[in-house]
Amino acid sequence: MESAHVHVRDKDRIPARLVLYFLSWSGFLVSFVMRNDINFALVAMVQDPSANTTGSDHCNTLVNDMPSLEEGDNYNYTLSMANATTTVLLDGPASIDDIKFDWDSTVQAVIKSSFYWCYVLSQVVGGVATQYFGTKNVFGWSQFLTAACSLLIPHAADLHYGAVILLRSVQGFASGLTWPAMYAIVGYWIPPVERSRFMSSFQGFSIGIGLTYPLCGFIIAHFGWRQVFYTTGTIGMVWCVFWYLLAYNTPQEHPRITPEELEYIELNVSEDIKNGQGMRVPWRRIFTSMPVWAIGLTTFGRIWVHYTFIMSGPEYMQKIFCFDIQQNGLLSGAPFLCSYLSSVLFCYVADLLMDNKTLTLTNVRKLFTALSQIVPGVLVLLVGYLGYQIVTVLILWFIAVTFITASYAGAMANIVDIAPNLAGPVLAFAQTIHMTASFLQPLVTGFMVTDSQNINQWLHVFGVSSVVAISTYLIYQVFGTAEIQSWNYPVPDPEVTSSDDSAVIANQPMIKVEPGLKFDDDDDEDDDD
Repeated sequence: MESAHVHVRDKDRIPARLVLYFLSWSGFLVSFVMRNDINFALVAMVQDPSANTTGSDHCNTLVNDMPSLEEGDNYNYTLSMANATTTVLLDGPASIDDIKFDWDSTVQAVIKSSFYWCYVLSQVVGGVATQYFGTKNVFGWSQFLTAACSLLIPHAADLHYGAVILLRSVQGFASGLTWPAMYAIVGYWIPPVERSRFMSSFQGFSIGIGLTYPLCGFIIAHFGWRQVFYTTGTIGMVWCVFWYLLAYNTPQEHPRITPEELEYIELNVSEDIKNGQGMRVPWRRIFTSMPVWAIGLTTFGRIWVHYTFIMSGPEYMQKIFCFDIQQNGLLSGAPFLCSYLSSVLFCYVADLLMDNKTLTLTNVRKLFTALSQIVPGVLVLLVGYLGYQIVTVLILWFIAVTFITASYAGAMANIVDIAPNLAGPVLAFAQTIHMTASFLQPLVTGFMVTDSQNINQWLHVFGVSSVVAISTYLIYQVFGTAEIQSWNYPVPDPEVTSSDDSAVIANQPMIKVEPGLKFDDDDDEDDDD
């Protein structure tokens, strides 16, 4: 009776893989809330020198000139929207008497991009740190440090904008550890047939972005911009508690996993991944791998166009369409809320195509990478040319952001395909390449947009994004592959020296591995848990 009771209770448990999925999903959600809050808060933090002159004139001109533009163009909805938003923007209730700072466009661009300077630099650190200390420690502490900095930003802003830049740089370094950390755990926990679907958990960041803007708009309108950072920092701290209670580096470490689930994982996770626990990271082979460079370079283009919407979107909505702070938040964030659902759909279809052998895995990755870059690349250019046609622009904006998420069934999932043993280090190297777009994009935008109400200057921003997104995909089309690379396997590699101590995978052990141990595919003695 007792054993039957235990058996039923085990059956009723939530699968540990499902718990890991929601921890990953919520972790990226919280991470991106803390990452993007300042992109929107700056709109309220900074005193606009044109607030009483140019800004009003632009919005009034948009309304007054609209009838003359109706000939040959469909501006009926735009006219009513412009009237409504201009009234709210100019006559709506002011937020709490928060201090506003006289920071010019250059300072604001540096504040936005400062997060990504150290974010890029910490990618390889994250890959190595995860191999030493495990995903649980690296991901958890990175989130804690990011949340602590969020709580300090209002005080830093009162001191000097340089203090804000410093805190954002620290946040960037800490957040840069999260992606390699989470990628490293996938190979140990998730069988290949479930991998694309699990990768959709990384799209929690889309929900994070989507929630950040309307949340910030509501908080700023009712409580002031300072409460934005206190709220996001507190959310981050609370998440850390759940992470430390529920996350484990490997299935073998999990105290509540059922024997059935543990057996399923062990039977379906490749022996190469298990045996790869003791291998050293062949950094030189990774650095010279064309498939790795193809992933890094093509994703550079995706990040560029994505951050055009994330970082430039709120300013474009305010300066060109004259939306008030809450409308801005809802319209900037709505596409990202729905893009999570699209990512789940894309990843499900990718697994389906592979299971049914409709396409090879390589062609599946190329198809979804194309959808994530060519479609948004074309649409972002159309956004620039459509100008003040608000309804059409918002529809295209929505579709573009939705298709960007196809990358998680494409190039981003491809990292685990080509190197399941070394997903963390490979992701770290690829992210070092492609995340440079995250700070270059706002800097280039700040250089090109000297008058934020000049729609022609914004057309140049969107044009550059289109060219970057489409051209970088072509590299992946030529060099991308889903074949496991030779350097992924745990065999002695003459190019990896014994002095490369920084590359030792020393944590998350599933087996005990002595230095210099050679693996044999026919030897089952090294497979004990």
